[in-house]
Amino acid sequence: MLFSKSFIYTLREDPKVAECLSHKYLLKGCFLHMVSSGIYSYLPLGLRVLDKINKIIQKHMNKSGAQQLLMSALQPMDIWKKTGRDKDLEEVMFKFKDRKDKELCLGPTHEELVTELARKYVRSYKQLPFILYQIQAKYRDEPRPRLGLMRSCEFIMKDAYSFDIDQQGLDENYAKMLTAYKAIFKECGVDFVVTEADSGVMGGDVSHEFMVGSEIGEDVLFCCQGCNKFFKQGKECPECKGSLTQQKMIEIGHIFKLGTKYSSVLDASVLDKEGKRKPIVMGCYGIGVSRLFPSIIEVNHDDKGIVWPKSVSPYDVSLVTLGGVAFDDAAQITHVLENSGIDVLFDDRDIAAGVKFNDAYLVGNPYILIMGKNYSKNNKIDIEVRKTEEKLSLSKEELANFFKKEYNI
Repeated sequence: MLFSKSFIYTLREDPKVAECLSHKYLLKGCFLHMVSSGIYSYLPLGLRVLDKINKIIQKHMNKSGAQQLLMSALQPMDIWKKTGRDKDLEEVMFKFKDRKDKELCLGPTHEELVTELARKYVRSYKQLPFILYQIQAKYRDEPRPRLGLMRSCEFIMKDAYSFDIDQQGLDENYAKMLTAYKAIFKECGVDFVVTEADSGVMGGDVSHEFMVGSEIGEDVLFCCQGCNKFFKQGKECPECKGSLTQQKMIEIGHIFKLGTKYSSVLDASVLDKEGKRKPIVMGCYGIGVSRLFPSIIEVNHDDKGIVWPKSVSPYDVSLVTLGGVAFDDAAQITHVLENSGIDVLFDDRDIAAGVKFNDAYLVGNPYILIMGKNYSKNNKIDIEVRKTEEKLSLSKEELANFFKKEYNI
């Protein structure tokens, strides 16, 4: 992609509306456009990152045997009234009536709707178990949207739901999701903590949260200085008796054993082996995709900009030309790399070198290639590894081999 042809319009100054580091870099780097408080559009750079995160999620969810679907964002209020959650979430629900005076809402979550699907299509224990998941926008009328995508009115979630005949089946699917979530967050490049949690308005008797340490986190865990284990509360580690210190955390995922909370109320039941009708045993598994997005930045950055993990970066390489290096030479390098499966953002703009470098650091692609004096004199392309700041000088042939090794091509 040529920078001059791309929809990338970086800001020279920090945006005044930015409330945290990730919010600042996402707005300044032209990843997001702030429509209004708590409402954002994903611009081309941001969508490239979002798509990569989604593909990682899909890969591991599909590997676990889950099947993807897409449910309606519009939901009838009558199913919410059946579970009583119309009252639990009343303050944050977007509710309205259509022209036929039917009460509707924009889904803040989808437990009711997916349970209705099970009630409609599942009749026998022989159809169990299965897991359904989707990646979709949710809507909540947040009283205080803040910190960019961390707490917004329209946000993207991956929500999955397991359906089983009994508790043993739920335990097995829950363990599958626990494993899948660990793989997802690891591949996305975040160090995370898994803790037992309160199920809240979701219901059920067991749940676990996945958290990332950050000063902007709204949750607090206590970390043991001796064994590095985390706990919800306490002054002393129950494992090694070491002292505990507080650490703020961002919640990026939450999984629940719902049991029959929804299926019993909404009459989602099946006939078991003895011909007796039983409510389906359910689990629920959520990832805040649009919250994971800035969380990756909160733990992968420096004072120049974002330092994306290779797995989710918008491009693999930022190519910068300096000192009159021929466009054709840089275009040839771009062509060779892209034919090898490496995505290149080629900064072909006729502007000051400092501006090019500032944008390359801000956007945060894992590698910066510089074609300048060293190329003109020695046919060597300089490489800066964004994460480690390591610097290399390679020939065209060495460059291709370098990236084949880095990306296992």
